[in-house]
Amino acid sequence: MDVTLRSLRFRKEREESWRNLEELLDRAERNAPSSLTDDEMLAIPALYRAALSSLSVARATSLDQALIDYLEALSARAYFFVYGARTSLKERAIRFFAIDWPVAVKDIWRETVVAALITFAGALTAYLLVSAEPDWYAAFVSTDMASGRDPSASTEYLRNTLYDKPDGAETLSVFATFLFTHNAQIAIFAFALGFAFCGPTSLLLAYNGCALGAMFAVFASRGLGFEFAGWILIHGVTELLAVILAGAAGLKIGWSIAFPGDESRIAAAERSGRQGAIVIVGVVVMLFIAGLLEGFGRQLINSDALRYTIAAVSAAIWFSYFYRGDRRGLDRP
Repeated sequence: MDVTLRSLRFRKEREESWRNLEELLDRAERNAPSSLTDDEMLAIPALYRAALSSLSVARATSLDQALIDYLEALSARAYFFVYGARTSLKERAIRFFAIDWPVAVKDIWRETVVAALITFAGALTAYLLVSAEPDWYAAFVSTDMASGRDPSASTEYLRNTLYDKPDGAETLSVFATFLFTHNAQIAIFAFALGFAFCGPTSLLLAYNGCALGAMFAVFASRGLGFEFAGWILIHGVTELLAVILAGAAGLKIGWSIAFPGDESRIAAAERSGRQGAIVIVGVVVMLFIAGLLEGFGRQLINSDALRYTIAAVSAAIWFSYFYRGDRRGLDRP
């Protein structure tokens, strides 16, 4: 008997149970497991074992490949239904923000400290250089980013950039979108370039700090350092922390590749990459919040006291969220 006839006979004898299993899985995936009756829920494990038995026989007797592929796909679907964790999108989102993200951030606290120090060192270096020689400013801040806020600007112009409200909500929306896109690119590059043994990530963090330090030097030279700091910090607490966390995740990957320990470099990079991916998803959320604060709150709030208050509250919230207690056991029964 040739393969085709044996496959047809084999399918005719067992196809009904496969179809029953497929129909139950389709209903559960399309609607929800709760749409099945108790008897149907109990039938799925038995039908799954029957499908596995059919797959084993099909492989052993070299039946046609199309039938084997079908049974493999059906068995895989049933396996994940029977043994896999079934959670809704809402439940996964709650777990991400309640456990996964803060735990991943807390686990890279050493890299976070290093990333913060690199950023601060860049800011301090640029501040000292620009304070001593204003021509250094162009090396750290692009023309588009400066928008006229450079050493040649008048004190009055610089003050106006800190307190004048832009015309119209549309201007604010465009500004917020630009800032979110710009900062997201920096954060993602800082993370993605970590594989190159931390070097590019460190340089990007330092350069980001240099831009901040150079601008602070210009405003401080006109007696506007305190005002500029409040203008920056209303969003900068969230934005700078987001970029630092992205850089920390990149440094974690680079360090794991350079010093994998008992693991292979690929395994170490994969482990660090999974952890970093959790961090970077949360970083995008932080940058969205920072973009709103920068594009709206910072431009509409002209009180220095209120700006510093918002910055302090933001810092307290993020620190408490990421570093309070140990959440590893929260999902355990």
